[in-house]
This record gives sequence, structure tokens and C-alpha cells, in this order.
Amino acid sequence: MTTPTSQAPITLSPLASGDAGWIIHRHGAVIAHEFGWNMEFEAMIAEILASFIRNFNPADEASWIAKRDGEILGSLFLIRQNATTAKLRVLYVEPAARGLGLATQLLETAFAFAREKGYRTVNLFTTSSNIGARRIYQKLGMKLVHAEPEQFAGQQHMGEIWELIVRHETLPKKI
Repeated sequence: MTTPTSQAPITLSPLASGDAGWIIHRHGAVIAHEFGWNMEFEAMIAEILASFIRNFNPADEASWIAKRDGEILGSLFLIRQNATTAKLRVLYVEPAARGLGLATQLLETAFAFAREKGYRTVNLFTTSSNIGARRIYQKLGMKLVHAEPEQFAGQQHMGEIWELIVRHETLPKKI
């Protein structure tokens, strides 16, 4: 892997052939290990990406794969949940690239895309144990809107839904 001190620019591009398998692998090898999750987590990531690939609609969905010198450093996917809400999936940043602001860059890019496509809100699922990501969500103005205990990847967790209003509805002026 390229060192995070490399001066080569980080580029964001859509999902390409081979990227999904790598992202699934890294979630199983890195994220599951970091949180002590079982293989159900890797299977869930595989299902999310398979669904994204099968059902992808470029008119209102997108993927961003962050690369430096051809090596993947991170990912984020935005899917249509309904006419006014987009859902973020599979935010990932390689351990060697953490601290570079890449998660913030990916999220801000997704928020801008959602705004451009006319979505009102963007949401995502995480767990209360994902402290680093939760700090980023808060910093970017996302709000925790729902939390409940659930069985997830072989452990009991507090599942959380975070949301950001990306486009305020304007009311017609009264005459």
C-alpha cells in the first residue's frame, strides 16, 4: 500500500470492476477485526454491494472509490431510499489513510451529490461502538435520530441511525 505521506493526489472515481471484492475483503479483514465482529458482517457488506451493483440507477445513486497511485484508500456509496431520502452505505477508510480527512471528503462529496439530486435528507446506520466515525458525523452536522439495541455481527450493539438535512424545503411566500 502507498504510504499516506505520498504526495500523489487522492482521486475519487465510481465503482469499477474488482473494487467491490476488495471493499468486501477489507471490511472482513479490517473492520470486523477492529470491532470483534463475526463473518456475518462481511456477508452483510457483500449483500449491500451486490444489491448496489444489480440495482444501480446513475440518475440518483453514486459510488466514490478513493484511490492514490491506483490503490484503494476508501469508499462510500449513496443509494436512493425514497424520493426525498438517500442512504449512505459502506463508508470505509484504510487504516494507513485515517487522519487525512478522507472520510470527511467522501461524506461531503456525497452530501453535495444528494443536494444536487434533490434529496432532502441523507441517513446512515452505524453502531455506538464506531466512535471515530460518530465524531465525524457530528462534526459534519449529522444528528442521531434513532437508537436501539440489536444483535449485529455476533454481538449485542446499540444500532444507530444518523441523519443530515441537506436541502431545506422553501415555502412559497405569502402575498
